[in-house]
Amino acid sequence: MRPIRLPEPPNPTIRVPEIFEGGAYSVIRRAVIIGNVSPGSENQSIGLVRALGLYDKHILYVITRPRGGINGWLHWLPVGLHKKLDYLIRLIQIYSRRRNYTHLPVENGDESVGLASVLEADVKQIINMARQNYEKDGPLLVVASGRDTISIASSIRRLASDNVFVVQIQHPRSQLNRFDLVITPRHDFYPLSPQGKEQVPRFLHRWITPREPPDRHVILTLGALHQIDSATLSSTAAAWHDEFAPLPKPVLVVNIGWPTSHCRYGADLAKQLTAYLLSILSSCGTVSISFSSRTPEKVSKVIVKELADNPKVYIWDGQEPNPHMGNLAWADAFVVTADSVILISEACSTGKPVYVMGSERCKWKLSDFHKSLRERGVVRPFTGSEDMAESWSYPPLNDTAEAASRVREALAERGWRVRP
Repeated sequence: MRPIRLPEPPNPTIRVPEIFEGGAYSVIRRAVIIGNVSPGSENQSIGLVRALGLYDKHILYVITRPRGGINGWLHWLPVGLHKKLDYLIRLIQIYSRRRNYTHLPVENGDESVGLASVLEADVKQIINMARQNYEKDGPLLVVASGRDTISIASSIRRLASDNVFVVQIQHPRSQLNRFDLVITPRHDFYPLSPQGKEQVPRFLHRWITPREPPDRHVILTLGALHQIDSATLSSTAAAWHDEFAPLPKPVLVVNIGWPTSHCRYGADLAKQLTAYLLSILSSCGTVSISFSSRTPEKVSKVIVKELADNPKVYIWDGQEPNPHMGNLAWADAFVVTADSVILISEACSTGKPVYVMGSERCKWKLSDFHKSLRERGVVRPFTGSEDMAESWSYPPLNDTAEAASRVREALAERGWRVRP
């Protein structure tokens, strides 16, 4: 799914922690988000910033990997080393072709040349912002998500620890003390469990296993962070009223992601999903289907071919406006492919029935994630025998708000708090 920007939610009245009552404190009034060009990662960071009441006071920076040519083979490298090699390769290409060298384009519009400007421009800029405006605006909250942001976020904390509070979303695998907090799903620690040690090949442990168990730096969630909450769903329902209110009920929303290394599937799953949807169509008023931008064509073609002409079925064509938020607000039930932790987490935040397709194809930590959801009663497997007119409910997942509360507690221990 493309990243969706939402307005800042109404700020709830938050009681000032006892540590601040009658004492001095510093107030955080601004935030920096560091993304890695992944909509899923960016939405997690934005969701946390929104929950902390800083949505209208944040700046977004993006760490972009070099692309094209040999860079496709270098994607496994740390982004810093990847950029160095890319820079050197381009220099060699320029000189070998005897072209006049002017400058190599770098990120964020920086016109200076050299590895320092490519790798460290964002770090320096953010640190200067934190230090120069500290007296006026207080400390700077830095929220980063994704592997490529780890070195940037940890450098900011190391160089400006007195002026920043750094939150890293998704597990950095090692050296947790490089950050003030790490927020990550419980299933990221699955390789350390007895079952994980048996299932995960030993030669892969170094690459996918956190090298230390969770400590006081770690906030564990069940699913992924996101931007969805009750206030958002209410305002979105009003915004999409004209499009969704006339639709026959019940409305079944089907979100289809893409195969991953932990959840492999192809046209076979698409055929199975199509057969299941056809079998439950009689109990549906409307079926709204959305594909991710990364859904393989071999998957989408099967579903479009079998369902596009059915009068009960609407398939989003990828053009704006994206109905994703309207779907979340107006759906009576969801079917979500098992690959996407974020899509499932968003659906489970509504408290409405969520059926998962293909969880039996998942392995390791993703399989553990689905097991945790089933044990909590927030999802059920999609079998094609459901009656969509029958509803069921559960306490909605509230990972983002709970994580934000923990961030506030950690800030309070430091003598800081987010603006009231």
